Amino acid sequence: MTDSAPTDQAGAARGGKRERLIMAAARLLHEQGVEGTSLAHIAAAADVPVGNVYYYFKTKDEVIAGVIAAHAEMIKATLAAIESRHRTPKARLKALVRELAGQAESVARHGCPLGSLCSELGKRLDPSALGVAELMKLPIAWAGAQFKELGRRDAHDLAVDLLAGYEGSALLANTMREPNIMRRAARRLDQWIDNL
Repeated sequence: MTDSAPTDQAGAARGGKRERLIMAAARLLHEQGVEGTSLAHIAAAADVPVGNVYYYFKTKDEVIAGVIAAHAEMIKATLAAIESRHRTPKARLKALVRELAGQAESVARHGCPLGSLCSELGKRLDPSALGVAELMKLPIAWAGAQFKELGRRDAHDLAVDLLAGYEGSALLANTMREPNIMRRAARRLDQWIDNL
């Protein structure tokens, strides 16, 4: 992801490398965790010389901030796509549950990419400096708006319950290496939405 549209080929190449570094970092942070991932690992996975990493990012925290921003943009795009495809708030909420359950295999192997990152960074002295809480606030706010549109006064609480149900099933699926835990939880969440 580039900060602005490149205007020349050199700018495009730099933007391409930065994007590759962020995408490689996102994958490695998901698969290996923050502590198990170094800038050298990220450079190798992105096929970028390790010295070039420092042109784009001075520290690992800057890379992590880039990953968080990329995740936030992905969340917004996913939620916007759901909005455009489904007319009712109930249908949108159920589409979100299906979207999350569709990650069951990967989550069973490596954990939820967002939940794992938030949990790991939450153990730092100042996780707020990286804006990691935004990764959970975005889907909660969106789901809250859907529940509010359904006329629920407890919309925010329901949104938190929805995300907690997903994250809890993701943790158990990863711990037990059993993707069906997430699929069963998704079916229960789907029924819960129907019964509201």
